[in-house]
Amino acid sequence: MTDAGGRRPGPPAAGGALPGAWTMAWSRPVGWMLDHVVYRTTVHGRDNVPAVGPVIFAGNHISFLDGPVMFGASPRPMHILVKKEMFKGFLGRVLTASGQLPVDRSGDRAALQLSKSALDAGRCVGILPEGTRGSGEASSINNGVAWLALNSGASVVPVAILGTRIGGEHVDAVPRPGRRLHVSFGKPLAVGRRPGDTGRVSMDRAGNEIRAALARHVQQAIQLSGQPLPGADSPQERHEEVAGTPADHH
Repeated sequence: MTDAGGRRPGPPAAGGALPGAWTMAWSRPVGWMLDHVVYRTTVHGRDNVPAVGPVIFAGNHISFLDGPVMFGASPRPMHILVKKEMFKGFLGRVLTASGQLPVDRSGDRAALQLSKSALDAGRCVGILPEGTRGSGEASSINNGVAWLALNSGASVVPVAILGTRIGGEHVDAVPRPGRRLHVSFGKPLAVGRRPGDTGRVSMDRAGNEIRAALARHVQQAIQLSGQPLPGADSPQERHEEVAGTPADHH
């Protein structure tokens, strides 16, 4: 696809217009095929996802496939925050056409504002708040997801993703086709501000609540599926992939 000047469009600007809802419609079957044709994915907790209204899907992060697998397993379409470096070449055109949102790993307030616009429109946003591919235990997260939840009023659904990387595999490893994966959607969490709290205090509290809910849900999914986390096998290769904490709002 080209513009009037014959140029191929680049990725959507982080502070630009919200991608059309149609962008996620065509890619939904592709996500389903990834989960159920290329891989064998068991999905639990789909009925925990609110049928209407804004939802933030917060998933643990062990592999670069976590986002696509979460997208394919979800009962609702979503815009996923993806590092802007991925928006190049053919893959970049696919990401743009499927409505994914580029984010600057060094800290991207504009990407969070665009995500808020999606939530304000009643859509869903997917984020991997650990920010780096690692053990997937959700022992720490950045506060971008907390900022989004507090400023949009969206429910936060913790998502446990298992099997996209197993013990001994490099963080950049591609799972072999046919591997059994597991995706579990937890009960939605609502976070809010308390009277008298500053924006920073509210955001830190919300971040702690979301981290605890995600970590707890990951452990529940491990017990349910019997599928362990890989462990942080190559911490020196971990990659920043999610927006950093935005400025304090009082």
